[in-house]
Amino acid sequence: MHDFNYLNDELYCEDVAVRDIAAAVGTPFYLYSARTLENHFRVFDGAFEGIKHLTCFSVKANSNLAVLRLIAGLGGGFDIVSGGELFRALRAGADPRKVVFSGVGKQPPELAYALEHNILMINLESSQELTAIDEVAGRLGVRAPIAIRVNPHIDPRTHPYISTGLKKNKFGIEMKRAIEDYRRAQQLKHVEVVGVDCHIGSQITESGPFVDALAKIKELVHTLRGHDIPLRYIDVGGGLGITYDREQPPHPREYAAALIREMQGLDATLILEPGRVIVGNAGILVTRVLYIKRGTEKTFVTVDAAMNDLIRPTLYGAFQAIQPVIRPAGDATMVADVVGPICESGDFFARDRALPRVAPDDLLAIMGAGAYGFTMSSNYNSRPRVPEVMVRGKEFHLVRKREGYDDLVRGESIPQWLQ
Repeated sequence: MHDFNYLNDELYCEDVAVRDIAAAVGTPFYLYSARTLENHFRVFDGAFEGIKHLTCFSVKANSNLAVLRLIAGLGGGFDIVSGGELFRALRAGADPRKVVFSGVGKQPPELAYALEHNILMINLESSQELTAIDEVAGRLGVRAPIAIRVNPHIDPRTHPYISTGLKKNKFGIEMKRAIEDYRRAQQLKHVEVVGVDCHIGSQITESGPFVDALAKIKELVHTLRGHDIPLRYIDVGGGLGITYDREQPPHPREYAAALIREMQGLDATLILEPGRVIVGNAGILVTRVLYIKRGTEKTFVTVDAAMNDLIRPTLYGAFQAIQPVIRPAGDATMVADVVGPICESGDFFARDRALPRVAPDDLLAIMGAGAYGFTMSSNYNSRPRVPEVMVRGKEFHLVRKREGYDDLVRGESIPQWLQ
């Protein structure tokens, strides 16, 4: 569910007309519903109410400070994958004791930054990283709280680019090797083993792969406890999908019930890292039609947003629903490719899509764009990045201003010998 609805054939975000926001900030822009974010977080977190757990929002899905502040205010923690994401989370008011640090290539300065802020746990992804964290913690004179991310070799049945739990993926350590690394970690002076971590992929639309992964983790936990290695946290990652088109992912209550059943007999806190399921359908990308070009084989609707603003369709072939902000009178339709201004054939939002008949200057809403939208955007073709707006009730606020041309060259310099 979300709070983007039509009133008298005009699209509203909560109680604000999307057209009014477009008139105020220009197009394209990202638009988030605070009410939707709150509802999604409460429903997800509440589904695990019966067990010890911590819901850590995946910052990579949407790192806007306003989004993070809202989630922190609801008691949420954060899953980060870089020093920059830790900086953002802290700036937004995160409790460091509710932050977990994932990612395969953490650098010593990032590890030190995390340890200096006393975060809850660092999820290690390789044997060499275990050595690195011991050295960094030693220089700081602290003990690093760690979990090892294990690779359970579970097929999440999602797009291969967002599958992370198979042996051929770069993530985690194979189960047998993980036991060796845990035993080694127990001997390290500046490491404290506190948990185990697993994450099998993103946009997963069934509970089965999560249960299968947790079952393997459960076996590992019992094995490690048999070696006198206590584990207080079991981090099962995120990855629960949303509906973009015809997907039917499980409701968070169904997902939670399946995991809670598998957690029986384990005296540990469950850590969850939802991202897309919280913010995906809480955001849209609003764009304006520039031109209609009709050819002998194709009709193209060119809009002012582009693949640099939302790359998911180009990168994954992902489906994003597209709706008119003002529903046209009548039932006339057209079949067209919705494309952007970038000089790439891959710059599209939809191909051969049936749409209500549109005309230049019409506004379109690209739905389900709250996750991995702005965070994956770029300045390709020297396009300034778009603004982000948040609505709460009858008010909207510019939570990130539109970049200008000066922002494109900020930090650059021409050497003296070229002057």
